[in-house]
Amino acid sequence: MAATKFNPHTFLEDWSEEKYSPTHSGKMLAQCIREAFDIPASDDYIYRAQAHTTLDITQRAIAAKQAHGLHDWYNYDDEGNAIPSQHPSPEEITAYTTLFTPSTNLPKALSSFHKSAKSSTLRASISAHLITRFHNTSTTPGLLPAKKDRQHKNPYLDLWTYSCHELEWAGPLPSTLYTKISHHILPIFYHHFGCVVPTYAALHIIAKLAQPAKPSKEAVLPILDIGSGNGYWTYMLRNFPAGAIGLKDLDVRAVDNQLSEYRITWIEDTITTTGLSYLRDNDGGKGCVLLLVYPQATGKFTGPVLKAFEGDRIVVAGTQNGNGFTGFQDVVVDEWAEKNLTAFELTLRIPLPSFAGKDEALFVFQRRK
Repeated sequence: MAATKFNPHTFLEDWSEEKYSPTHSGKMLAQCIREAFDIPASDDYIYRAQAHTTLDITQRAIAAKQAHGLHDWYNYDDEGNAIPSQHPSPEEITAYTTLFTPSTNLPKALSSFHKSAKSSTLRASISAHLITRFHNTSTTPGLLPAKKDRQHKNPYLDLWTYSCHELEWAGPLPSTLYTKISHHILPIFYHHFGCVVPTYAALHIIAKLAQPAKPSKEAVLPILDIGSGNGYWTYMLRNFPAGAIGLKDLDVRAVDNQLSEYRITWIEDTITTTGLSYLRDNDGGKGCVLLLVYPQATGKFTGPVLKAFEGDRIVVAGTQNGNGFTGFQDVVVDEWAEKNLTAFELTLRIPLPSFAGKDEALFVFQRRK
């Protein structure tokens, strides 16, 4: 059953990779999840996402390694033709995961990631793809964090990093569009943290967008996390160290119809309603930042919410390839916005940590002046 006594503050204070990451603790993932979230060994909770699994089934799948094609992430060319499966080296995996550490300046890290890649390697192809997709025309000062030695506790990022090494995943390619498989680890992550990892850079960007033009005289812009799910992004934003970088504390409002099931809930004040109803009752979101994290591709959610929003700043975390996992079935959200949201322009697109077989990004749209 879903956890009823979960305390996110206690969890975050207690969290360390040495205790709960399989990479550093030497424990299996199932054991780490049980110990971190106080789940008994007898637990047989079914984790449902695109498929379903349990902690024990997932651990058996992990133990199977490459058997049954479980690590076949690089077995298509850019036209979708099957090729012999490739597997990255540990060094290539580390080079990819390091892009998302809190201390990096992402543009410079991407450039270094690409320039130091040896030709005809997976890293060379992955880095070329990520650089091609990177886009920044924003005029917001300091939107991306500078390189600086900083610490930022983020359990999801720690476990995602472990999963990259465990599953032999070193980042997406254009051909990731054709990947139809996933791994049993993903439903575990989904239920405990959500569908996509918030990085320090992503949280920093959202925090900067929420700052008023006149900080000494105006309130911070509320962030509307519509479709907030179990609230992990809201929780991480509320606990983002804004004051340490001279920003005002954030006002994050989580809105979700609560139709999806999660094992863990990170916040207790989710506003239970639809996104359209919330916007209708709150002046269309004027003076707010709209945040959509992994908006569903099916049904009438993403498009209507984007069209109904009357504020000036939109952030979407989702897929940056056309596999239909988030946003829309046939196009990426920036392609849809170019045709259907002409009052806005794409000002920033950066990679997010992609689970094996996926290609995730953060998109920022700002109203044209």
